[in-house]
Amino acid sequence: MSEPVITVRGLGKRYVLKHAPRSDTLRDTLTAGARGLFRRFTGQADPSSEEFWALREVDFAINRGEVVGIIGRNGAGKSTLLKILSRITEPTTGRITLRGRVASLLEVGTGFHPELSGRENIYLNGAILGMSRAEIRRKFDEIVAFAEVERFLDTPVKHYSSGMYVRLAFAVAAHLEPEILIVDEVLAVGDAAFQKKCLGKMNEVARNSGRTVLFVSHNTAALQSICRTGLWLQQGRVVQRGPINECLAAYLGAGVEAAVFTPGDPARPHLTSATLDRAALAAGRLRVSAGFHSPFPLGRPVLGIILYNRFGLPISGSNGRMQGTSWAPPAASAGTITAELAHLPLHSDTYRVSLFLGDAVQDYDEKRDALEFDFVSPHFHPETPRLDVIGSADFPWQWSFTPSSPAGN
Repeated sequence: MSEPVITVRGLGKRYVLKHAPRSDTLRDTLTAGARGLFRRFTGQADPSSEEFWALREVDFAINRGEVVGIIGRNGAGKSTLLKILSRITEPTTGRITLRGRVASLLEVGTGFHPELSGRENIYLNGAILGMSRAEIRRKFDEIVAFAEVERFLDTPVKHYSSGMYVRLAFAVAAHLEPEILIVDEVLAVGDAAFQKKCLGKMNEVARNSGRTVLFVSHNTAALQSICRTGLWLQQGRVVQRGPINECLAAYLGAGVEAAVFTPGDPARPHLTSATLDRAALAAGRLRVSAGFHSPFPLGRPVLGIILYNRFGLPISGSNGRMQGTSWAPPAASAGTITAELAHLPLHSDTYRVSLFLGDAVQDYDEKRDALEFDFVSPHFHPETPRLDVIGSADFPWQWSFTPSSPAGN
């Protein structure tokens, strides 16, 4: 078995956070400085400083040709890990071993000069990313065609729209040929057509070139499409490593998504909170609970729910009134209403939930986009078309085939 191309052992990264005391006068400033000097000489700890470990005791190995999706909430340490692997920052503890040329796509457009033309910036940015002049010249036409900026190639990029700028920056970076490619959230920029194009390029890199790819994204469908292995980080530590669908399901099912609302008019009935059960979501069910408060008893408390896809289109909606006599809660001025879908027939994507509070006659309060969640479909396939083409619903179609004899036989 070949050696891993990336080996990480005992990796840790510590930052020192400074909490500067307020200094309103020159005397305060001088006093704080004197105290700092005294602590240095006596070896005392600085009470205004705090240690923060962005990564701690991280261990993993990645083999050649492996495509790994790194997942975790904001602040989990994903970007710090990629910066260390890209040799942008040094680790505090541990060591990493890299076997092969590394290219990083952490911030699209880093190194572009606004006064230079698109043509000049291709050569400048390519050189910054580690490409030779001959390599850039050989790939120049492919880069320009991918970016779709032929007409503006000799125009200073300061006159480019943000979309043109991003397209050109990604085109340069995407045509690198390293053994190890490190990518951080590049699919979060640009319009839908450009994101599809980026995703196609990433698929090409991952499938056809045999390169090792580390990919950070919050796009569930993109992770499923590109990656086969997942690495879940939480509070700077590796929680799980394994098949991407298993890691995503565990990550998305961890804990409860909650929102607390401030009432717009306390004199009217209003929603106070909303929670989404992630454990149920990981099992393929949607379970939403909403708390409410009313200055007077609601004769029949009603919760309305509308589920939207990421394009803002409604997929499904319901409320207690639609249930007829089967929904008859007692009168109450406060409480929690829970609604659940036992089966969630959706494709992998990001979804939002809007909530409404009312009684048997009217609505009193609404919270648009009260909750947001990512869903991992157990039926995902890399050949699944774009959701803006086939829609977000994933109904359980049944397929059959009946052969027939050729005509004339």
